[in-house]
Amino acid sequence: MALVLWPLRARGADRRVQAVVGGLAVIGFVVLVRPGASVLRAAVMGGVALLALASGRARAAVPALAASVVVLLLLAPTLAVDGGFVLSVAATAAIVLLAPGWSRALRHRGTPGPVADALAVSAAAGLVTAPLIAALSGVVSIVSLPANLLAAPAVAPATVLGLLAALLSPLAPGPADALTWLAGWPVRWLVLIAERAAAVPDGVTGWPTGLPGALLLTAVLAAGAWALLRWPRLRPLALAALVGIVAVGWPLRQATRGWPVPDTVVVACDIGQGDALVLPTGPGEAVLVDAGPDPALVDGCLDRLGVDRLPLVVLSHLDADHVGGLTGALTGREVGEVATGTLTPTDERRPALDAAVAAAGAEHVVLRPGDRRTVGTAGFEALAPDPALAVPGGEPNDLSLVLRATQRGLRVLLTGDLGAEAEARLVASGVDLTADVVKVPHHGSADADPGFLSATGAVVALISVGADNTYGHPADRLLDMLAGMRVYRTDRDGDVAVSGSAGDWGVAVRGRDEALRATAAPPDTQEHGPGVPVRTHAAAAATRLPARAAPGRWRAPVVGRSGRHRVAAWPRARTAPCPDLPAPHRGRRGGAAARPRGLGRAGRGARAPPRQRGARARRRRAAGRAAG
Repeated sequence: MALVLWPLRARGADRRVQAVVGGLAVIGFVVLVRPGASVLRAAVMGGVALLALASGRARAAVPALAASVVVLLLLAPTLAVDGGFVLSVAATAAIVLLAPGWSRALRHRGTPGPVADALAVSAAAGLVTAPLIAALSGVVSIVSLPANLLAAPAVAPATVLGLLAALLSPLAPGPADALTWLAGWPVRWLVLIAERAAAVPDGVTGWPTGLPGALLLTAVLAAGAWALLRWPRLRPLALAALVGIVAVGWPLRQATRGWPVPDTVVVACDIGQGDALVLPTGPGEAVLVDAGPDPALVDGCLDRLGVDRLPLVVLSHLDADHVGGLTGALTGREVGEVATGTLTPTDERRPALDAAVAAAGAEHVVLRPGDRRTVGTAGFEALAPDPALAVPGGEPNDLSLVLRATQRGLRVLLTGDLGAEAEARLVASGVDLTADVVKVPHHGSADADPGFLSATGAVVALISVGADNTYGHPADRLLDMLAGMRVYRTDRDGDVAVSGSAGDWGVAVRGRDEALRATAAPPDTQEHGPGVPVRTHAAAAATRLPARAAPGRWRAPVVGRSGRHRVAAWPRARTAPCPDLPAPHRGRRGGAAARPRGLGRAGRGARAPPRQRGARARRRRAAGRAAG
């Protein structure tokens, strides 16, 4: 609202006329959009800004702003804990108190008036609200100021033209259509800026949340401003440093970020409370197994891995946390087949899936036990479900499509959201479930069968789970069952990559993406619908897989630091060589340590179920059932 009203501050014009025009614009905005809570809040803040601009005295707006805040809080006390309200008040105060002086200072230094106004408004609002945004979301954006500057010229035309089109549409549809077409161009520019700014690597960075984070960022900004004002000679040095970081440091960081890891077999994407696993099968090509809850998040993971073609997309079942992001994966990529298991005849989600597949120019196929596919360097074998179980009213989780993927001799078992009953039934059927890596079913739910996990004989367990989810995933009982495996979780490790080939492989983690976590939808929302996209990166952290020493020689990892990221190393076997995989950053950050040769469990029988430990185990099982 303030960006729309600011151009009314034409020098030499009658301020009363400005106030009347601006007031009419605010009233028309409220009537047109309808007086919802956010609209009224914006209108009140815009009215305060109008008062300051029309009077020419910024301080005159302070009492009005204070009175407006008090009245709004009396009418709607819940605004006291509304982050949007806090940001609106802070931005309005900054615009009416700081922006005029900053704009005058810039003009005195030769900056053109419109540019000075745009810089002053964007900088004042951005700097004042940055600590609040950091406190609320845990991120600090370094692209918001240039993005706002680029977007500012389009805000007023888009708003005014759109308003005029809406007012004219009942009376003169033809001119209204013309105005709508004109308004579409600045709107396209706004969308383009938003998309490009969100896609800038390292465009936002994590920051402490809460009051400590706000105070820390306030202190940093205040100290920087004081230093630049106190010692003017620092200004050219600061400008040179900024130019150097943008021109040299940023491109260098992108070139040496170390992701994706070479020879990747599978990546468990950090997409919140859901599943999305990528198996690269060639340059720019991969197989996607499930698509998570959010289109932008799965699209971001595929972009990070450089995937342009998806010859095969596998959907274990049609719950939202596995297919909600499908359009993000399919859009803009060459897609071949989209495969599911046998669906129940009463599954009402089938038409929507077929429509999305058809829109992508792909083909929907059904995989049954025994069916095989070969894509590039990877082979896929369907193990379940039995089509006879796909009866009306069947449990979708237990009808999850179970696949075993094999690439360069490494086997990955992909399990969807199987429950304990379906897992036990699969074990009893005698199906070969052995694998080196298992994707733990249902995000680590306590509804799991120990015999199933033991039958896999896996060394590494991947749990795709959302941080701070309210389902209790992964449950303590499930983690007890995985006691003999190395467990990697997307809520703690971020993207997790298994890399290498049989006898010589390892696991690399990309690290938690704090910016993504802060701006994505809450876990409960992600379970049922899409979240909010942000694409940034955190450098990879390396992890060594343990070598089998003499019996009884397993010991806890020694944890150290490599740059900012924790690195866990396990002891190597004395009886077998343990060559390392090439590591990005020359071993400083990222990469994957090798798995010793001969460690694989291929050809071995199923491992015995883990022991349950008396009363403690019973307590954990009870807690797990309640959480899962």
